[in-house]
Amino acid sequence: MTVQKKRMSAARAIVECMKREETQHVFCVPGESYLPVLDALHDESTIQVISTRHEGGAAFMAEGYAKSTLKPGIVLATRGVGAANLSIGVHTAYQDSTPMIVLLGQVHSKFRGREGFQEVDLDQFFGPISKWAVEVRDPERMPEIMERAFRIAQSGRPGPVVISLPEDVLPMESDMVFRSTFTKPRPAPSQAEMTKMEEILSNAKRPLLIVGGGIKSSCAEKLVITFAEKFTLPVLVAFRRHDVFPHDHPLFIGHLGLGTSKHIEEAIAEADTIIALGTRLSEVTTKDYSLLKDHHTLIHIDINDETLGKVYSPNLGIVADGSETLRSFMGMRLPCHWEEWTLAKNAKYKKASQLDILDENVINSSVIHYMQKNLPQDALITNDAGNFAGWLHDYFKFNEPHTYVGPTSGAMGYGLPAAIGAKLAFPKKTVVTLAGDGGFMMTANELETAVRYHIPVIALVFNNNMYGTIRMHQEMHYPEKVIGTDLGEVSFQKLAESVGAKGYTVDSVDDFAVAFDEALKGNEVVVIEILTEKEQIAPHRTIEQIRENAKTR
Repeated sequence: MTVQKKRMSAARAIVECMKREETQHVFCVPGESYLPVLDALHDESTIQVISTRHEGGAAFMAEGYAKSTLKPGIVLATRGVGAANLSIGVHTAYQDSTPMIVLLGQVHSKFRGREGFQEVDLDQFFGPISKWAVEVRDPERMPEIMERAFRIAQSGRPGPVVISLPEDVLPMESDMVFRSTFTKPRPAPSQAEMTKMEEILSNAKRPLLIVGGGIKSSCAEKLVITFAEKFTLPVLVAFRRHDVFPHDHPLFIGHLGLGTSKHIEEAIAEADTIIALGTRLSEVTTKDYSLLKDHHTLIHIDINDETLGKVYSPNLGIVADGSETLRSFMGMRLPCHWEEWTLAKNAKYKKASQLDILDENVINSSVIHYMQKNLPQDALITNDAGNFAGWLHDYFKFNEPHTYVGPTSGAMGYGLPAAIGAKLAFPKKTVVTLAGDGGFMMTANELETAVRYHIPVIALVFNNNMYGTIRMHQEMHYPEKVIGTDLGEVSFQKLAESVGAKGYTVDSVDDFAVAFDEALKGNEVVVIEILTEKEQIAPHRTIEQIRENAKTR
């Protein structure tokens, strides 16, 4: 694209850069510190502004939208107070490797350093949880900084960029210079790295492939299936990256994460070679950094050079794009004498993930079973943080790409706004979000946002009147000494109805089936409150069992 020059305000230059990058939605809580940007957005018909009820909700929407579109989610807020509110979404984007651009109004340049109204040093505040944080002081540099923001947010390991916008800079006019739009770099492995890879795998007896978010961001879902099939590799997905490999595939052996199953620990222990592709091998993925041992030969491939060796020192570390890596390695010639072992691990996964081994009286498992049977294959599911998600992760089969969005950061309040963002990204898909009563109440105000903009998502709220995950840990470490985790009564049905959504309350799978079927047939925002028992606190644990285990330690 040729260089273009236009005279306009800094605020309009921001919107012009968004338009050039084909931005379609931005999320915000409006603020007086960036009114010129809102005015410029008013005049741009190609970009829809979603005004939310809380900056945290806006940031989660932008993050869920970005995970779905694979393009930067854009969120706007005012000065220190709005910025602090949305910081949870920035942290989520940072840990989840999600591209995001955060535009924050800032106090007048003449007031900086005087503790002006709502003043916070925003680039310093966000520095540790962003890829780049900067304050714009010269209006003519706005196109340069916005173009750089789009590049940084999407290059290498994706993540959030934060731009502080002093209110006096935004209305200033200047001759703006616009250059090229972003093209994603896709580095490939070198010939020496491919030779080393082939050498290691030729000597392997039980190799295992762990795939993460890098597969999704490089659009390599089909390639990783072909790669695994060619070399008969057993495949694990990293924490909350469920949709990067189909669960019904005969090479799939499970997901890594909270409460990692014994059959997965066994498979990793037996493996002699680990190929980690597009995953940073996080604390949760590796069960507190304990799963990989000295006997493993580690091949770690990631788009970000800082990821390699950050946790485990690899025998072979390759900085490369996921798609390019898989294409390069497809030509390897390997003996592949581990087929029997691979199929045995798949059989163990199938046995462990069968819902019929659970108590049918536990409504959580029945809900997951019903969802599996009745949702369209391409339906997209988001989840909040909490123990309820254990049933989803252990027993729901994600068989299509772009069908799951979840917070690897473990942020509460994520599920509903992320579903709203995902529905905007995929308006034709059925989008369902799962949350506990604790997490759902943190961003339940965004139900009104969904109703106002007619974004029809289905929200399932598992209500046991407590912060269940923390209660579980209380019982593990301090059995029977319950403090701070019990919650009061809330009618989520009435809450939904009060903002114009449709609400249901159910306590049996039969009632759930009726409500869920009606929700699927309709085109409304729906909340289904599912009353659950405190005692069945996790898929394989009751409170009484946890207490007994704690007492015998």
